Amino acid sequence: MKNTLSGHPETLGPVTAGVPDRIKTPPARRAEAAPKPGVAETAAPSKVFHFDLRPQAIARHLDRFVIGQREAKKVLSVALCDHFQHVRMAQEGKSTPHYQKQNVLLLGPTGVGKTHLIRSAAELIGVPFVKADATKFSETGYVGGDVDDLVRDLYRRSGNDPKKAEHGIIYLDEVDKLATRMPGAGRDVSGRGVQTNLLKLMEDGDIPLVSPNDMTGQLQTAMAAMRGGAPAVDTLNTRHILFIVSGAFSGIADLIRKRLLLSREVGTKKGGRKLAEAQVKRDPTQRLDDVDWLLARMTTPDLIEYGLEPEFIGRLPVRVACHGLDEEDLFDVLRKSESSLIRQYEQAFAAYDIQVEFRDDGLRRLAQLAGAEATGARGLMTICERVFRDLKFRLPTSRVKQFTVTASMVDNPVAELRKLLAAKR
Repeated sequence: MKNTLSGHPETLGPVTAGVPDRIKTPPARRAEAAPKPGVAETAAPSKVFHFDLRPQAIARHLDRFVIGQREAKKVLSVALCDHFQHVRMAQEGKSTPHYQKQNVLLLGPTGVGKTHLIRSAAELIGVPFVKADATKFSETGYVGGDVDDLVRDLYRRSGNDPKKAEHGIIYLDEVDKLATRMPGAGRDVSGRGVQTNLLKLMEDGDIPLVSPNDMTGQLQTAMAAMRGGAPAVDTLNTRHILFIVSGAFSGIADLIRKRLLLSREVGTKKGGRKLAEAQVKRDPTQRLDDVDWLLARMTTPDLIEYGLEPEFIGRLPVRVACHGLDEEDLFDVLRKSESSLIRQYEQAFAAYDIQVEFRDDGLRRLAQLAGAEATGARGLMTICERVFRDLKFRLPTSRVKQFTVTASMVDNPVAELRKLLAAKR
């Protein structure tokens, strides 16, 4: 049965409605007000950024590439519009002294489309985008990377253009690995220290474009300065850079379940946990075995108990959970997504002048097998590689010029390959 909560593309209307063909650069506008000092100090007017999208336009664009995740798309679209409307006004010289940056926290299991959501949105908006894993960073920068490298990478992705880099998107995955539920658990540098170092980036900080630990970069900068070719800026401000962090947060559903049961327990005069559990079972709105339902009820204290610092969580005001993908979602990922994996296989066989057709029963069977992998959309690659391995090896040197992917081929690709080769002898 169709999962009505998963938010398939048709729920938001035609995928192209309201989405601009491209982002156009308008002529420079005269500043309407002089910038005022402070944390939300405005920047000089820019000729390189323009934003006129609406939340539903962003959601429709995301529907073209990511299946499901209706709530995540809605929350993310609103947060992106709020942030980049603020950036636009700041770039036009309008003062917004009371604006609080809406950095985003995405939760959800692996392979549900978290990275794809952010990358697709960044491409639509037309801003530089950098992705990194939190596990690569350390507190000192000597063991592992320095978190300031995120901003430097964004600067390089923008073509060394500070105006473009200053309104880019930094996406930090596996942030749950920074949790410190077990203090002093033998790490040379702590996840708490990395969280602390991220604070200045996530709000308003000036980051040097050359790392103090990069001796080669320091020498190159010094030599460029001697030749009169030093860069116009040596730091990059992060006040208009949007930070989005994500993680699977394995085990946090148990903390939420425990909290909900405890609150029920406290509300009962006698009977304790058994009475609380029975009360929950009688209430169909309480689904304590449903991870998606639990994650939607996550609170700040849950994240703090999980091991993230209050100051760090406080800089992530927008939070949304992505749900796991069921068989129907995986089927639609193959059939409807513009970035579907089957496009990759069609192109791979087309390189040898071999036409491949995917029937719905074949796609359905691929989705069923991928669902058993329990790795979300990543399971599709695992299954497809297994199914098409021998076909990609044998068919390019055969006389076969077309074939159809059916459920039978997915279940027994070797036998179907023999039939294809025998028919062309």
